[in-house]
Amino acid sequence: MYPQLLAHIKRHVQLTPQEEQVLCDVMELKKYKKKEIILEPGQHCKGECFVLSGLLRQYYVNAKLNEQIVHFALENWWIADHNSILNHVPAGTYIQTIEASEILLLNNRDKGPLLEQIPKLDTYFRLTMQRAFMASQRRIGFLFNQTDEQRYRYFISLFPDFVQRVPQYMLASYLGFTPQFLSRIRAKREK
Repeated sequence: MYPQLLAHIKRHVQLTPQEEQVLCDVMELKKYKKKEIILEPGQHCKGECFVLSGLLRQYYVNAKLNEQIVHFALENWWIADHNSILNHVPAGTYIQTIEASEILLLNNRDKGPLLEQIPKLDTYFRLTMQRAFMASQRRIGFLFNQTDEQRYRYFISLFPDFVQRVPQYMLASYLGFTPQFLSRIRAKREK
């Protein structure tokens, strides 16, 4: 049994003990070292990953060979290349561990039968996806409507502990500015 996953699900839907067991039986526990690539462009995303411990990032590499981080996932968050999963196409993003991580993989081949067997999980995944979509929309709004400094200050006010776990250049990539700009903001803040 995976109490972290079950607690996360219970925030949205209630499963019976038998349903919890069925779910846990299909989840695959995976352990990764720090900086390990678990998905890269050209591969098919095998499924959705629930983070038990550690920290991961999802990113693109643009034409100038710069990394653009689009998503972080820490404990109790999900991460996947949904375009690859939903459209049955090769992934366009990388997913990499930032810290040594343990994840639970819900394999694509298992998800459909699981949702048929436990329809309540369909509600859970829909609500989880809606929350992720809202967070993505909010982030895009911040990129367009806030200055770089406003965006940084707002982000650290929401996630102060998280900011301490992420290398500065990755945080800058996620927030849409250069590491040098982030260094200047932090230096100004410490004065």
